[in-house]
Parts: sequence; C-alpha cells; structure tokens
Amino acid sequence: MVAKIETVGVIGAGQMGNGIAHVCALAGFTVLLNDISSDRIKAGMATINGNMARQVAKKTITEEQRKNALALIKPAEKYEALAHCDIVIETATEKEDIKRKIFAELCASLKPEAIIATNTSSISITRLAASTDRPERFIGIHFMNPVPLMELVELIRGIATDDATFETAKAFVTRLGKTIAVAEDFPAFIVNRILLPMINEAIYTLYEGVGNVESIDTAMRLGAHHPMGPLELADFIGLDTCLSVMQVLYEGLADSKYRPCPLLVKYVEAGWLGRKTQRGFYDYRGEKPVPTR
Repeated sequence: MVAKIETVGVIGAGQMGNGIAHVCALAGFTVLLNDISSDRIKAGMATINGNMARQVAKKTITEEQRKNALALIKPAEKYEALAHCDIVIETATEKEDIKRKIFAELCASLKPEAIIATNTSSISITRLAASTDRPERFIGIHFMNPVPLMELVELIRGIATDDATFETAKAFVTRLGKTIAVAEDFPAFIVNRILLPMINEAIYTLYEGVGNVESIDTAMRLGAHHPMGPLELADFIGLDTCLSVMQVLYEGLADSKYRPCPLLVKYVEAGWLGRKTQRGFYDYRGEKPVPTR
C-alpha cells in the first residue's frame, strides 16, 4: 500500500537540506524547512532562491516554476510545526549521536503514520531506526550532492522497514525525477563504499609523495575521465565528512584497507575542511584555488 505524500519536512537547511527542499518544491510538494535557528533557515531559503534563479537563467525551469516552488517552502522553527508532514527527511551532520537526538525529540511531534527518512551517507539505517518509535516506517533516502543536479538517490531499508514504507519512498523519489539505486544496509552503502576509499587512496598517494595535489587530480581527470579530481572532490564534500565515512567503514567492516589516511586526519584537526572553510587540499581564499601541498 503506497501512502500519498503531500507535505515533506526537511531537518537541516544546509547544503543537502536546502537541495532536498529545492527538488521537493519543484516537484510540487509542500516543504517545511527546519534548522536550529531561524537565521539558518533564512540562509537556506536564500540559497534555494539563488539556485533556482540560476536554473531559470539556464532555461532548465521557467520563472513561473521558480515562483510556484518558492511559495511551497515554509520555515518550520520547531518540530511541532512538522506535525502534519507525511514524510520527514533528516539531513543533519554525519554524526550518529546528533541524528539519534533529533529522532528522539522529533517522534513525539509526528503523526503516527508519518515516515521518517535519513539522508545519512554511511550510518546503519537499522541502528538509527531503533532510536525511533517507528522502525518499520523508517528508511534511508540518500541524495547525492549537489541535489538539484545529481540524478541518483540510494534507497536503503533497515531490517525493520516494512514494504509499504519502501514502496512509498520509491514512489516519492520517482516523483522527484530521480533514478533509484537500492542498496543493502551495510556501511556507506554503494556510492560511498566505492568512492570514499578511492578518495582516501588519493590522499595516501599524496601522503606518500607519489604525486602532488595537482598531478593526482590531473591524472584522474584526464586519465580516468573523472569530472573532478579526487582531492578537489574531497574539498567539495568536506574533509570532515570524508573522515566520518572512512571511520564508519573502518569500524563497521574492521578491514585495514579502510583505515583513514593520517594526512586526512591532520587536515581535519587543523580545521582545513575544504571549500566550506576556504582551505583543504586547495586554498580558496584567492582568485583561484591554489594547492596547499
């Protein structure tokens, strides 16, 4: 039985959250955007507005579609405001304790039949589901970054996720115009299980002096036809997120091939997290990015 989804709650107005709100509104869903402060919600709304304006300029959407979509996104400062949502998607930072705390506080405000989804890129869906009052109505819906441009969504069932929740989530993602890859609930699912060890290996290649930042990125762009070099991509994702995913893989699979590179750890300790902090494997403070090693 596929439930009808009309109202979508999004927890977190950051890079992933505002992207998810953006595609949901364009698909005609009412969206309630939540974050820990009204300033963050406003910043998220401003980003959505700017990104939609870019789509209008590129003629991928019309000005009317932009106006209609923006009118569907409403701020929701408290979890109580999400009471009428049919599905709520959590996009908080990739830390399990933070996600669990959100779910513990959120459940009381939701109607019993509401579905809870997490946008986690690596954490066990089964374990997160167990921290809610509705593990059978809990699912992983992992969007790729940047959400408006990337076609793929990974759907991950926890051990308790029921068929109705899975079918409803499938129909919802299809309505967003995305392509689904169904993944089993193992650490980092499909995309990050393959992608992050590759990025980690690129960092080891740098750490061991096999090549410098520029040669590694050029080699993979031109030698493997990747649109972005692995170190540039790591900066885009956020080095803290890369480290979190590698730690989940390393702890979850207990295999030394997933050991995070010490250089990645050092960059994160320095607070050089990539583009969002202006420094990572590249320094973004000047006119064009300059390698930091």
